[in-house]
Amino acid sequence: MTSSSALDAGRTAAAERRWAEAYELLARVDATDGLASSDLELLATVALLRGEPPASIAALSRAYEAHLAGEDTAGAARSAGWLALNLIELGDFTRSVTWAARAMRVANAMAEPGALAGFVRLAPAVAQLGSGEPGEARRRFEEVLTIAERHGDGELAAVTRLGLGKTLIEMGAIAEGFGCFDGAMTAVAAGDVAPVPAGVISCAVISDAIMAFDLDRATAWTGVLDRWCRDQPEMITFSGQRHALQAGLHLIRGAWGEASTAAELALSRFRAGDYRAVYGAPYQLAELGRLRGAFHSAEESYRRAGESGWEPQPGLSLLHLAVGRTQRAQEEIRRSAAGADPFTRRFLLPAVVEIEVAAGDVEAARRAVDELRAAGRSTPTPMLAATVAAEEARMLLVAGDPSAALAAARDATGAWQALGAPYERARSRVTAGRALLELGDREAAHVEFRGAREVFAALGADPALAELADLMGDRPAGVLTARELEVLRLVSTGLTNRAIGARLSLSEKTVARHLSNIFGKLGLSTRAAATAYAYENGLV
Repeated sequence: MTSSSALDAGRTAAAERRWAEAYELLARVDATDGLASSDLELLATVALLRGEPPASIAALSRAYEAHLAGEDTAGAARSAGWLALNLIELGDFTRSVTWAARAMRVANAMAEPGALAGFVRLAPAVAQLGSGEPGEARRRFEEVLTIAERHGDGELAAVTRLGLGKTLIEMGAIAEGFGCFDGAMTAVAAGDVAPVPAGVISCAVISDAIMAFDLDRATAWTGVLDRWCRDQPEMITFSGQRHALQAGLHLIRGAWGEASTAAELALSRFRAGDYRAVYGAPYQLAELGRLRGAFHSAEESYRRAGESGWEPQPGLSLLHLAVGRTQRAQEEIRRSAAGADPFTRRFLLPAVVEIEVAAGDVEAARRAVDELRAAGRSTPTPMLAATVAAEEARMLLVAGDPSAALAAARDATGAWQALGAPYERARSRVTAGRALLELGDREAAHVEFRGAREVFAALGADPALAELADLMGDRPAGVLTARELEVLRLVSTGLTNRAIGARLSLSEKTVARHLSNIFGKLGLSTRAAATAYAYENGLV
């Protein structure tokens, strides 16, 4: 194939979103004959979508130089503007500032820059958003949006609405922020946005919808992202994040098998080059492991998620709680909530309530419930209403008001059922059962417990099952506690009792006692037998 025909084939492949073929052909032509400025821009886009950010940055830098050499100032401003935005995505803020300044300088020298006058202001606005001055960021995004609308640039308007929406949310105007997201996603769904900004917008707004307890938007927007990714199966960037977001929704919906598959796919796509999944892929694997009782592997996955620079919260604190490290859970969730912006803090509040309840600080739990309830009044969603009722029930139970706790738990049970969230519904039934026990109605309590047990067993929620067995007083002899499961998993890795104690903040004597209980319950006598049991039963 000649260079000319290879170039034409590469352009066609890119137009048809056959990204692997497009990247191979365009890179080949570039290596042998070099590419013109517009084709270098195309190569930059294709490389980014194939999970090759350094190659993308290099191609876009060369496109900028080629545009300048050809006196194409519009092309130069465009290339510099995208470089500034892409470098922010990659965390290279110093180089982003440099390229943003170049973009502004080139555009300002143009007699009629048109929508480019807004586009080159976009990266500085995004940088301003991360600087802790949302008021100034809002002003800048509104300026860009005005320019985009004046010149009929729908793509620029969509990207700007993402930034403006995030700014409004940071300022506490959550409903208005999501209104901006609606506009951005309408453009994405209509196919009016190019691949890179479409992926950025979709993944960002879905993540925020989940944090806002807005299950309807998260589900609808994930459907758009899923269809978009399916239409271009050779795309790597955004594909891992797509699977991670799907895993989170599957967990809520009780489709834990699908969640496991999605989380593994997210991790594989991250390894293939989707750098954007660096947090979501391991975090969702950790969440599934925590809920199923695979505590050791969950902790490792939370650690990997934390290496991204984002705190793996609230999952890590809830894991500490599950394995009995209550004080550590309390310290970490308090620190995270205190240092979070208001929007993130609201997302952490349900875990704050659960952990404070377990730690016995009823007043701290009450304050968190009040804060969560206030959020529900300002931006109500069905999932947030269910969450408020569930956490209020937990708090009221330990506060000594079982009647009110029972009413709240039943409200939560109905709300979770309407949302199609079986695990959370079962947890609320357990709270209702606890309240009924406090009220002396043991028979009604066990009806709630049995209903919850069926759900936990179907999902494979071993920690919840073990807790429920204790409540019902019928724990089978062979059922291990959550702590015993954790000790067994660590034994299976070859750790000594001392090393296990150091890992779990337990004394060596306590570890030995747990191991003795494990041997007795399982009818085993050696560490090797315990290791074999763990592997045979899928515990590691």
